[in-house]
Amino acid sequence: MSTIYILWLRQVKKYFRSRSRIIGSLGQPLLFLLAFGFGLGSVFQRAGEGNYIQFLGPGIIMMSVLFTAVFSGVDLIWDRQFGFLKETMVAPVSRLEIMLGKTLGGATVAGLQGTIVFVLTLFVGFRPENLLLLPVAAVFVFLIALLFTSLGIAIASTLHDMQGFQLIMNFLVMPIFFLSGALFPLQGLPRFMEVITRIDPLTYGIDGLRGALINGSEFGITTDLLVISILTAILLGIGSYLFERIEA
Repeated sequence: MSTIYILWLRQVKKYFRSRSRIIGSLGQPLLFLLAFGFGLGSVFQRAGEGNYIQFLGPGIIMMSVLFTAVFSGVDLIWDRQFGFLKETMVAPVSRLEIMLGKTLGGATVAGLQGTIVFVLTLFVGFRPENLLLLPVAAVFVFLIALLFTSLGIAIASTLHDMQGFQLIMNFLVMPIFFLSGALFPLQGLPRFMEVITRIDPLTYGIDGLRGALINGSEFGITTDLLVISILTAILLGIGSYLFERIEA
């Protein structure tokens, strides 16, 4: 347990020490909020869908969580290249504890990033409709952070260079985000798009967050929570399995 805590603390401290990283990571969410929120807001409203900032906010929060969580796998490759991973591996602790510490650390950092973006959305006009459901929103944020941190570590466990990791992630992360319903409603989609959105795990995270923040869930908060919990458990298992076989 102490190993998990130490690795978790290391990830969190690294995040708070890198102020430029925190500020830089807010650029993309802010761009999406301003460009899409105000640029397409009138079109969205004329289509009878209401305030686009209200709709877009949860999607941008989860976008920030997604990117931060998945790219936490870069830290694993970085540790491998500079020998820190080998030093950790030779310690008398199980690899499972090491993996859990890194995963929880990455998920915590992604959750903090999502919280900062949530505060940012308030300044551009987003307003939660039920403050009592904010703890439920926090659960969805953390589960999505945990799910995609596990995915990032699972993929990083099979790679040896950052270029390969970033290439694979770009082919995964962008489709996961754009096909999750973060930018558009899920109703009335063509059949093939509907199928794709249903198999995208981020869809359920965004839908659950919308349900908690603006009462706008398509599938129901219970369904979203169940699906994400199951997928998170599966990804944690896969990540643990691959990390157990990693060569430092």
